[in-house]
Amino acid sequence: MSFGRTVSPFWVKAWDERKRKSASGAESLWFAAVGRIVTDGAVNAQVCFNCDLETVQADPQPGRRFGKGEAIMGVGQKIAAENAGWTFGNNVPDTFVDHIKQSVPLYESGHDLICQLSDFFVKNDSVIYEIGTSTGELIRKMAQHNARKTGARWVGLDVEPAMIKAAENHCKDVANISIVQGDARHVEMEKADMIISYYTMQFVPPRYRQELFDKIYETLNWGGAFVMFEKVRAPDARFQDMIMQLYNDFKSRNGFSSEEIVEKSRSLKGVLEPFSTQGNLDLMARAGFKDMVSVQKYLCFEGFLAIK
Repeated sequence: MSFGRTVSPFWVKAWDERKRKSASGAESLWFAAVGRIVTDGAVNAQVCFNCDLETVQADPQPGRRFGKGEAIMGVGQKIAAENAGWTFGNNVPDTFVDHIKQSVPLYESGHDLICQLSDFFVKNDSVIYEIGTSTGELIRKMAQHNARKTGARWVGLDVEPAMIKAAENHCKDVANISIVQGDARHVEMEKADMIISYYTMQFVPPRYRQELFDKIYETLNWGGAFVMFEKVRAPDARFQDMIMQLYNDFKSRNGFSSEEIVEKSRSLKGVLEPFSTQGNLDLMARAGFKDMVSVQKYLCFEGFLAIK
């Protein structure tokens, strides 16, 4: 194990201490400390900013070797992420709900609003899809909200195996919910009365996004609804700067440290690609939607309702 020259002797001492306390040796350690360690690739050491120094966990990516200069960053709720390498896998599902509630304004209010909107579109024989169901929180709430419509079928889609497992466990006692692993662009979908995307489209690479909007429009029955909540960019640089500063203030008030806010932003580079409000409306219009409205907005977070 080698350390970069800028690392203080304290971290070297902490590493040596952790080695002695570990029954399985250095190779199985997840070194949790405030600091940046430079490895030589020989040991699976990972850095987690703002973690409890007494916390030792199994390597979230077993067998992975890190090159010199690589580091894992802490972004809150014991979630680790690499620079430009945010993932919904590894241990993220374990604390994802708490993390996202603290990160996204009106997160649960958005769930409640979508449940209320479903009253207008879900029938007893409806099929409803959620694209990017993550841990299954929203689709479970919607199914329970519409419990008297016993013939309705709820399908949660996600590409991440760890999220699929979490969603299956969370929804296992609701008989009419199915959790399906797959890319929504390629999954065969039945005609549906409602399709939901809750902060998911922003993670779809822009080159594939129009294709998915087109499929959503084609999948909906006439009069069916597409509900999409997204992080959005402001219309110009001045507004973008103001809104992002206000959003950072929001996260700070919710308990995130300055380091966690910065590291989360760094982890999302090239992973989260938000469009502006107009950009999202244009995507829907090109797919065929003509009736579209904003149903909720707070700073850079917006909910849309489009009806076919």
